[in-house]
Amino acid sequence: MDSDLTQKSLSFNSARFLISASRLDECPPDFGAEVAFAGRSNAGKSSALNAITANGKLARTSKTPGRTRLINFFTLNRENMRLVDLPGYGYAKVSRDMKDDWQKHLGHYLNERRCLRGLVLVMDIRHPLTDFDQMMVDWCEHNNLPLMILATKADKLKFGQAKTAMLGIAGKLKPFSCVQHLIMFSATSKRGVDECREALTDWLEAPEAEETEE
Repeated sequence: MDSDLTQKSLSFNSARFLISASRLDECPPDFGAEVAFAGRSNAGKSSALNAITANGKLARTSKTPGRTRLINFFTLNRENMRLVDLPGYGYAKVSRDMKDDWQKHLGHYLNERRCLRGLVLVMDIRHPLTDFDQMMVDWCEHNNLPLMILATKADKLKFGQAKTAMLGIAGKLKPFSCVQHLIMFSATSKRGVDECREALTDWLEAPEAEETEE
């Protein structure tokens, strides 16, 4: 018990690149705790990750949305705790074969990864709940995976407009019990960064669910 109390606190500033994987069998060993970030390529996922970790170069921001096809893993200062950057879902002009490959790629990770504690879905507050976003919400609901939604680029709207947008998103998500956090977010102004870090810490530090024997 004392050792738990003296354990160093989780620091997102400590995030460092670990490995990239193109397939599930290339991922790090499946133990510990991970939280994965997903989102359309133009939703600001890389910028959000960089803001949360206070490292402007952690996740590569690209002028070509959808270019990254790899799952990128980042270590934290606590053993076997990781953040995961999932491949961005590109624009409609991306070929159907590429989209199918992406969905298969993502599906293997989401369905098979046992140490996944939750999913952070990044969406543009000005264009929320796209078909991709809804697909991810439905998947989390079906699989009982905790979901955090970051409504990014809030600095692009006046505060009143942003609040109205958040109310609209919240209304549409009300039927989904998997949604544990809905956060207005801006990588530019850092709005929502602290709230997001607190929620990530709760997920990563939560004791692993154990099977109870009767």
